[in-house]
Amino acid sequence: MKFKTLSDYSLRDKRVLVRVDFNVPMEQGIISDESRIEAVLPTLRYLQEQGARLILMSHLGRPKGQKESQFSLKPLVRVLKRLLPGTSVSFLEETVGDQVERDSHALKAGDILLLENLRFHKQEEENDKDFAKKLAKLGDLYVNDAFSASHRAHASIDEVTHFLPACAGLLLDSELKQLEKFLTHPKEPMMAILGGAKISSKLALIEHLIPKLDTLLIGGAMVGTLLEAQGIFIGDSLSEPSLRKEALSLLEKVKEKKCKLVLSRDVVVVKNKDSGEEQRITSVHDIREKEMIVDVGPETVELFKETLMGAKTVVWNGPLGRIEVEPFDRGTRQIAEFLAHQKDMITVCGGGDTVSILNKLGVIEKFSYVSMAGGAFLEWLEGRSLPGLKALEKAAAKGAWKAK
Repeated sequence: MKFKTLSDYSLRDKRVLVRVDFNVPMEQGIISDESRIEAVLPTLRYLQEQGARLILMSHLGRPKGQKESQFSLKPLVRVLKRLLPGTSVSFLEETVGDQVERDSHALKAGDILLLENLRFHKQEEENDKDFAKKLAKLGDLYVNDAFSASHRAHASIDEVTHFLPACAGLLLDSELKQLEKFLTHPKEPMMAILGGAKISSKLALIEHLIPKLDTLLIGGAMVGTLLEAQGIFIGDSLSEPSLRKEALSLLEKVKEKKCKLVLSRDVVVVKNKDSGEEQRITSVHDIREKEMIVDVGPETVELFKETLMGAKTVVWNGPLGRIEVEPFDRGTRQIAEFLAHQKDMITVCGGGDTVSILNKLGVIEKFSYVSMAGGAFLEWLEGRSLPGLKALEKAAAKGAWKAK
């Protein structure tokens, strides 16, 4: 990647417009996981040390282009004040406009101004040029430190780079370097664990990874589609029957590329997916009427562990069960704990649900690299060009910067 970084600019007294990803889990103003906020702190501290004035912008949830109080970023002010003691953190209930511009100019070195949710404006997701111009008026330099949002061609990610000098923040730069270090030329054998609900969201990823993999392990609800495509009865388990042809084609491609495929042998099934009551462990060949798969079974967990022992690099995306309901997070937790204790193995994990389990277990630090990104992580693994990164590269190629 050829883009500029913070070290390429003199930052003293500059208004620095930072695109962060504060899309955090929050209910009634209470944030249950501050990982994404903590991840951007090195960038914020560096900018403060350099004497910059910080204007932060982010999205939260899907408010559909209008103000909705449950998606306000205001509760994040107290979190930022706690994580950055002594910092003046102010909040505006607007995102763009004359008053916002005036307030950005009034900031002192080290101060932080947090703007309201970008997605309260429909123009954000439309990558609107005029909206991007209004955002650009709030800074002297634009910094993208939201790798997790860089797969979106939105105004605060893409179009804004046409109107300001633009560079990568410390977090984004670090994320890409880590991904390239571990996965561009991985230590072999390389294996991947894929879980989650729908195989439709992983087909492109699987096809891109197969030639690079020694073994592919698949769990989670998405295994239902593969089992059903092979004529195995899955009861009321989640499936995408319209993808039967694609599922069978995938199974053939795995054979052609000599990539070993490991699917669930046994599963935990229930008749009520929201309750841990009346569950049973069964072979995938003995699922009954009205039962649904909610987790991998103990035999599968041991099979996965035994298989993974032969890997030098492991990439993991997606939970292996319905982790939001205990005890259907058991399989995911057991694999997480197993990988966390493999000292001679490169372990790379990405995706919000999977990372949340690592957080709960307190094992994030034991993984070689953990990406907070979900969709962006997947698209990077698929080999796609991410709009946010492409925008930074184009901005760097301009040389002496000029606005449109």
